Amino acid sequence: MSSVPRITLNNGVTMPQLGFGVWQVPDDEAATAVARALEAGYRSIDTAAAYENEVGTGRAIAESGVPREDVFLTTKLWNTEQGYDATLRAFDASLERLGTDYVDLYLIHWPVPMFDRYVDTWRAFEKLATDGRARAIGVSNFQPPHLERLLAETSTVPAVNQVELHPHFQQEQLRTFNTAHHIATEAWSPLGQGKDVLTEPSVGAIGRKHGRTPAQVVLRWHLQLGNVVIPKSVTPSRITENFEVLDFELDAEDMSAIAALETGSRLGPDPSTMDFMG
Repeated sequence: MSSVPRITLNNGVTMPQLGFGVWQVPDDEAATAVARALEAGYRSIDTAAAYENEVGTGRAIAESGVPREDVFLTTKLWNTEQGYDATLRAFDASLERLGTDYVDLYLIHWPVPMFDRYVDTWRAFEKLATDGRARAIGVSNFQPPHLERLLAETSTVPAVNQVELHPHFQQEQLRTFNTAHHIATEAWSPLGQGKDVLTEPSVGAIGRKHGRTPAQVVLRWHLQLGNVVIPKSVTPSRITENFEVLDFELDAEDMSAIAALETGSRLGPDPSTMDFMG
């Protein structure tokens, strides 16, 4: 089995570049899917309080036989829990559901700038990092103005920024900003959440050229860009398929063909206006 490359975050913690996500997976199914992912070789698992599957995710890790220190576990703070004291309480609740005494990465799920709590929230994150309860802290769905405010008003640069990123929405400007500030870019919905990206003729042609599936081609594109990527599936064959992207390489022509698929079309909300608090 090819080993997953690791990236070194800005605080020295290393993180697998290929992980497994459980968004929209019910709790009982998450337990099964995470167990299968760990069997397949994944060692990075991404969940969130809002997914309501931290219990199943934690149970699968505990029962897997894989030592806890070998699993890079990420969870996220939901919007309604932002604010200094509320964040600390929410973190404790996540740890209890996960059945662990620390996480490897804790993320602010959305900036929700209209509520203006993310700076105080980040200060609570800094305390969690200082206390060693979160080995690394980061954000999700933050745009440059949100990041610039954290950089100006706090003392810790986020280790990771997890954002929507796929061939139809490549976020080049944001990726450049992240790189300039030593923030790792992590892609959610890396395959585009549907068949549009995977049915692109150029993606299919690249797949035939390398003897790979369209999904494998897109995941390989992410890895070669330097993105951290967390595909999700509950189908055993696809869980395995998505992991088998470490033993081939796209050439410059392939990378250019995928870069040309940019449409600027989001699948999810705009982080600058998203105000969902439920």
